[in-house]
Amino acid sequence: MLSRRNATVAVAVTVGVVWVVAITLLIAHQPDPGAPSPAALRDELRTALADRDSDALEALLNYPGSGASDFADDYVAVLGDEDVRAVTVQLVPDEHAPTRAVVSGVTRGSRFTYSLAVTSEEGRWTVAFTPPIP
Repeated sequence: MLSRRNATVAVAVTVGVVWVVAITLLIAHQPDPGAPSPAALRDELRTALADRDSDALEALLNYPGSGASDFADDYVAVLGDEDVRAVTVQLVPDEHAPTRAVVSGVTRGSRFTYSLAVTSEEGRWTVAFTPPIP
């Protein structure tokens, strides 16, 4: 029979092992960033920007390091501050093999348009907030 001290140590070790396994499984099952197709990228990006959904935007970003969440939070906050509405997204030069996403909308009576680089890796389509390189 285990002594009280040995039982406490055994429980602590078991809890530690279970915690490490749980974290490992969560990380392993985290979905890859991006959308499964260019059309899904277009639709999800438009919805994320129009709804000011930072979590949805973060999931579409090709962003280095671990700052995608903070970037997405800040970006949608600016959309709200500038009263952005009527957001559209067009993929160019080809809807099926895009290199850029052209985002358009209206803010305080003025129209705006800007391009984002579109990338594809392992079947997942993402956008990068860097200037598109032709």
